[in-house]
Amino acid sequence: MSLTPLKIIASGIALPRNKVWSSQLDQRLNKQPGYVEKHSGIEYRYHAKDNDSQAILAAEALHNTLSAQHIAPSSIDLLISASAIAVQALPCTAAHILAVSDLPAGIACFDINTSCVSFINALQVAAGLLATEQYQRIAIVSADLASRGIDWQHEESSLIFGDGAACVIVEKGDGNSGILTYRLETYPQGLDLCEIRAGGTRCNPRSGMQPSDFLFHMQPKPLFRLASSLIEDFMQRLLTQAHLTLNQIDTVIPHQASHLSLEHMRRRLGVPTENLIDIYRHHGNQVAASIPTALHHAIISDRFYGKSCSMLIGTAAGLALCAMILVP
Repeated sequence: MSLTPLKIIASGIALPRNKVWSSQLDQRLNKQPGYVEKHSGIEYRYHAKDNDSQAILAAEALHNTLSAQHIAPSSIDLLISASAIAVQALPCTAAHILAVSDLPAGIACFDINTSCVSFINALQVAAGLLATEQYQRIAIVSADLASRGIDWQHEESSLIFGDGAACVIVEKGDGNSGILTYRLETYPQGLDLCEIRAGGTRCNPRSGMQPSDFLFHMQPKPLFRLASSLIEDFMQRLLTQAHLTLNQIDTVIPHQASHLSLEHMRRRLGVPTENLIDIYRHHGNQVAASIPTALHHAIISDRFYGKSCSMLIGTAAGLALCAMILVP
């Protein structure tokens, strides 16, 4: 199977300064010591302060990425924001990031939003644009402040989220690295299982809205059942498409949705622990920033470059399933 050329030449992350230990949430929520860590699987995560900026955090991840490989900001000719939640309804989040970054004014920028799998889809779009040679070097940034939408009255969903940003810089490369296969499937029967109702035309001052419409709502058990019923066959279709078996995948980089979802990857899907990137305990679910943050950890722990192939995989609101097999 032929590769779609794509080379990741740099990666980086940024985290809010505010580290939130599960023991702190025990006190905040009047729980017994150890309750939040036991039920969430998280020791600590990072939450932005009320006056912290999503765009500035994204720009910090971008600058960290550029600095790590001594890449000039002026060499970036397209910026893609691949975040789940926008800074505001208009203009696009990419424009907000550009405004506070060191990238030159006048470059192209736009958003891609498919919730938690936005980053995978952004890689696919970037590869297509690089193939046209209209762009030479693209920055993809995912940044989400999940803590802004937490409904603390809903325990199962409120304990698992963390904030963060991650970035990669991609080029077309020499054709020896790239996308082996990519797959996105959407099952709208799960449309209302994971949602934030406000922020668009559905819930607004004219049509009627409640403050709770701006908070994250999830039906954890129905969502997990639906995703679990679909993911095994989805992964098999992906592997068949690539003419590979799971044993031939060196590194699996999943969306860090929850400790239960990662355990499902190990037990039900048969992903060996040593092949699975699991950063959930110290990051939580960072929404769209989750997969690129996990990818960065794979890179800095020598589990990406030098391997034959790696899989990015995740589920997202919609319900969407998305995956990509990369040859580094």
